[in-house]
Amino acid sequence: MGLLWSSSVTIPSSVLIIGSGVFGLSTAYSLCKNPLFDNTSITLVDRQPFPSPDGSSIDTSRIVRPDYASPPYTRLASAAQSLWRTTFAPQHYHENGLCITASGSEEKYVSSSLANVQALGTGKIEVLKNSDDVKRVTGTENASGSAGYINWSSGWVDAEGAMRWLHSKISQLNRVNFLTGTVTKLLINHTTHAVSGAHLQDGRTLTASLTILSAGAWTPSLLDLRGIANATGQVLVYLPITPSEESRLATLPTLLNLSTGLFLIPPSQGLLKIARHGHGYANPTTIPHPESANPSDTITVSLPPHSASHSQSVPQEGESACRAFLSHVYPSLSYTSSSSSRPFTKTRVCWYTDTQTGDFLISYHPKYTGLFVATGGSGHAFKFLPVIGDKIVECVLGNTPEDFRGKWEWPVKRVSEELWEGDGSRGGPIGMVLGEEMAKIESKL
Repeated sequence: MGLLWSSSVTIPSSVLIIGSGVFGLSTAYSLCKNPLFDNTSITLVDRQPFPSPDGSSIDTSRIVRPDYASPPYTRLASAAQSLWRTTFAPQHYHENGLCITASGSEEKYVSSSLANVQALGTGKIEVLKNSDDVKRVTGTENASGSAGYINWSSGWVDAEGAMRWLHSKISQLNRVNFLTGTVTKLLINHTTHAVSGAHLQDGRTLTASLTILSAGAWTPSLLDLRGIANATGQVLVYLPITPSEESRLATLPTLLNLSTGLFLIPPSQGLLKIARHGHGYANPTTIPHPESANPSDTITVSLPPHSASHSQSVPQEGESACRAFLSHVYPSLSYTSSSSSRPFTKTRVCWYTDTQTGDFLISYHPKYTGLFVATGGSGHAFKFLPVIGDKIVECVLGNTPEDFRGKWEWPVKRVSEELWEGDGSRGGPIGMVLGEEMAKIESKL
């Protein structure tokens, strides 16, 4: 890691990191390793002890791919993948390949992604011209998607295992003070527009010369991010399978249909995961304005429910979509011998923090000094765990990586979420509201 930093940036004497997800934990690790911060005290606070069971990164699996329509992310993901293969939790990484398909407008993303990984020149790529090709390479009983390609050099990682590995590495350095507490408000001086830490629900106050806000989908509860970042809930379901079934499926590639957003990752720990990388569910919530000194000021933003947990019922719409996907690609797994549906024994709504373009938000706040924001994972941040902390620290030091200048900075203007275009990788229904979809379940009971 380089030791250059902008002359306008002072190395902070203390850093408070809010959130122990991908951005927060990786930043803590990078701060510990960077000699510029040898004399900086580092505190990381999260609302639950690590690993936070409702954190989006605490899961059985996450896709690791350089398969992006955006060349900068292709290059960064490739760098991360080199570390997954060698020195960064390699025991949790599995290189089974990734099959990306589509049947509609999302084919544009697939074509751009294919061109980027081909230009990278490091992957074993096979173009799939029709559904028969898709079926052949994925080993499914029926094909999903009409065409696409497979990158045999992509894979997946045991997400919780990798996060535990990283947390252990940080703990061994004995540099980070890990605290458990719910942050309710940033410490904002409204006269000087300076942030000096955070208030906790239990009455404690944590102070620091630099506060790094990386609270994932809860970030919009601590800062007004309307038109900048928005929390959406995504469907995950898990099907228990037998050891023989797991053995048969374990070497097959991940299948991702960008037109529906539905994907299936090879099984682990006796579970087959089916999920949707879609437009998700909004959960409009009215809260006290996080930047106002007047407690009667409120804003309405999408946030995870307070009761969000590691195991949470999903709307019938989402479960049915996953069921239909499974029934199509693996009908033999979807039903029991009595022809009734084989039950999902675990479901979950996983919360993304989306941005207008799908780019991360890694930037100093334009109004408040002492506040740096690292959020906007947009459902694709985990694969960068080995490298994203270093990139965040580069941004803290005033040196945004050249590849991401104009992508990670604070947006010039706020844009209503209804007008967001995303990065072209999302599929499935648009405009769903979590409460409305859950009410459909209750009305049938």
